[in-house]
Amino acid sequence: MNQPEREAAVRQLLEQAPAPVVPSGLYGEAARRGRRMQRRGKAVRLLLWLALFGAAVVFAVWAVTARPWVEPPSETTPPLTDW
Repeated sequence: MNQPEREAAVRQLLEQAPAPVVPSGLYGEAARRGRRMQRRGKAVRLLLWLALFGAAVVFAVWAVTARPWVEPPSETTPPLTDW
């Protein structure tokens, strides 16, 4: 079946089938669940941003205290230059 034949078959099925009866409280329940999902999504995004900010602060504090860009002191004795 190609695309137009599929669309025609679906239209035919939809025209033959009686319209389903929708429960009266379905819209309110769906809207309530949708709002709850949006609030949860906002909370999750906020927590992720806070975690990212916390990780950046921890990294900055570590970098300032550990100073990884500074060459570590030599563990061997320095060469003698005054002979």
